[in-house]
Amino acid sequence: MTIPKRPFVPPQKLERDLVQARTFWAGLKRREAKMPFWDDVSLSARPRLAGKLILIEAFDTPVRFRCAEGVVGKEVKRQYAGDLDGVFLDEIEVRHPLQYILSQCSATVESGEPTYYRHGTAGRSTSRANKAYSRLMLPLWGQGRIAMLLGAFAWR
Repeated sequence: MTIPKRPFVPPQKLERDLVQARTFWAGLKRREAKMPFWDDVSLSARPRLAGKLILIEAFDTPVRFRCAEGVVGKEVKRQYAGDLDGVFLDEIEVRHPLQYILSQCSATVESGEPTYYRHGTAGRSTSRANKAYSRLMLPLWGQGRIAMLLGAFAWR
């Protein structure tokens, strides 16, 4: 029997902003922990990257995801062209840069591993909806489970 490959596996080579986000995340781990605790995350510690980050609360019963209040980066809001603070992801209009975000969040929680999504083509596009970007989701521990996700974006 072949074990299927998990979805949203990060590539060997990440975009610079995503490498910085993953390094920040890894640096927050306590001793031998597999992932950091969500309450150790301070986006102000990474001011250059903060506008490209988002914290997403993960609920388990029922499974839902909500953008944390006041922790959606300015560039993420600008690219989305709307306010995401405190909004459940299953209630938003799915558009750039949040395509496939629900499935990516679910895969991150289920695997307990970082996940990656890339959108767009190799060519240049002037349309916001077709603008190429990549997104990395990083799990954060709290309350005995993965309680938050740290999302990082890189636009090309």
